[in-house]
Amino acid sequence: MRENFFGAAGWDNLEFDEWLNDMDQMFAELARIIKKRGSVIMFMSIIKVESIIRLAEKHGFYYKTTGIWHKKNPMPRNMNLHFINSTESWIYFTYKAHTGTFNNDGKAIHDFVETSVTPNGEKGFGKHPTQKPLTLMEHFVKILTNEGDVIFDPFSGSGSTGVAALMHNRKFIGSEIDEQYYQNSKERLESVIRNE
Repeated sequence: MRENFFGAAGWDNLEFDEWLNDMDQMFAELARIIKKRGSVIMFMSIIKVESIIRLAEKHGFYYKTTGIWHKKNPMPRNMNLHFINSTESWIYFTYKAHTGTFNNDGKAIHDFVETSVTPNGEKGFGKHPTQKPLTLMEHFVKILTNEGDVIFDPFSGSGSTGVAALMHNRKFIGSEIDEQYYQNSKERLESVIRNE
């Protein structure tokens, strides 16, 4: 497997009870800092969606929907053994309200988002194992926030959310536990600011 394979990252190694505790703490912190009617988007394995919804609701988050990100060109791992994994679920919550910002310009927006995986031009920023393509993050930034809003990504990885935020005149705060990914995303964000 490649060096940055997501399975080697370690975050999927937690026992379920440990994972629940960590997610419970995360929602407690999100509830502390998010404004009323703020939105949360999380990408995750569909098998844990029900657990996440219960934890989020405990902390005042309102469950809106579970959607699918379809990757048009996924890595064909083990294609002779089983189906190619071309989808990832995302969950949408609002805080202390049943609705939040939703910039749809009167058009129907489905919970199915289709993009290519992160292109090589973007992967130059640290090659994070779960890096999301900029077009995907722009989709959510434009719909769920307004210009001048603050976007926080507690697991900012390669900084794709921050780049989308800055490109669309939003403010950005990111945190990342891995020092190398933090440095890479910091450089990436600084290059966006320099080019504005």
